[in-house]
Amino acid sequence: MTRDLITANVLTGFLGAGKTTLLNRLLSGPDLADTAVIINEFGDIGLDHLLVESVDGDIVLLKSGCVCCTVRGDLKDAVLALFERRARGDIPAFRRLVIETTGLADPAPIIATLAADLMLKYHFAIGNVVTAIDVPNGLHNLEAFEEAGRQVALADRIVLTKADLASGQDLEALRLAVEAINPAAIITTTIVTTGRDSRDKGQARSSDVAALLTQDIHDLASRPAEARRWVAAARHGDHVHATPDRNRHGDIRAMSLTIDRPIAWARFSLWLSLMVHRHGTRILRLKGILDIEGVGSPVVVHGVQHLIHPPFHLADWPCDRASLLVLITDGDLGDLQRSLTAFVGAQAKVRASVPART
Repeated sequence: MTRDLITANVLTGFLGAGKTTLLNRLLSGPDLADTAVIINEFGDIGLDHLLVESVDGDIVLLKSGCVCCTVRGDLKDAVLALFERRARGDIPAFRRLVIETTGLADPAPIIATLAADLMLKYHFAIGNVVTAIDVPNGLHNLEAFEEAGRQVALADRIVLTKADLASGQDLEALRLAVEAINPAAIITTTIVTTGRDSRDKGQARSSDVAALLTQDIHDLASRPAEARRWVAAARHGDHVHATPDRNRHGDIRAMSLTIDRPIAWARFSLWLSLMVHRHGTRILRLKGILDIEGVGSPVVVHGVQHLIHPPFHLADWPCDRASLLVLITDGDLGDLQRSLTAFVGAQAKVRASVPART
């Protein structure tokens, strides 16, 4: 019997990025009425205007029908306790969970906990990792705080917030910086104010905002549209010259490896296993679409740090038939082009490039 897994999303972003404003807007919409929210006890949730009644302890019900609670102690315990209350009927049967991190949080441990813990995996599946970054302060935060860079690097979707409080030039500069760190993420822009001129300022439509949590793109099978997007983003660097620092942010950098002919799965998986064993937590994000010998359809691999998800097949090729591996790393992992060539065989040309933007 197939279980109906609850989708777990992670909402992160540096201090002052506008997570609370974004969360308010998300929870007030009808698409997320069956959502549970877990926040850090030190966070300023700012949901007072949505509160209806206290259920028990730290759990409250919102007018939208959502459930909200705070984390005290271990995240796993908080998630499982919330699920147990759902199973007993003490709270509404939510179908989606949003975990809001603190502004200084590294999302990687949360992602790893949700994806690797056996008890959590039995009930929950990761949806999106959403990162908010505000336009007025985003570039400074990326330069000054490692946490801000990691939050961007680990995101499936990135929201550029408070765009109305900065110039168009600042918005474009931040977009370029974010794309250089994480070329695979979908970027949405929102503004603080609302009014008749909001469309002219680039405010995202309500449906676009709801998509942050309702259209799952994190490691889900058969996502050819997503594959096309990140393949195109990675290959954009093949023909655009970037300055040396365009694809690095502090110690965070992005690169892609392209292999021009089919490769043996055993050879590639051995290389991948050894790389993960050696570098582990320094692999912030890994995505690959592979042309495997003897397999007609493309094989997709996806990983975060030590965790490599099971590979899956796409129905069709979203690009020209070739293997492409995109990595976002914390620091220099050495000559990956050379090591991959050694494993897949010298007859297969491995080309390394960095994603770039005009």
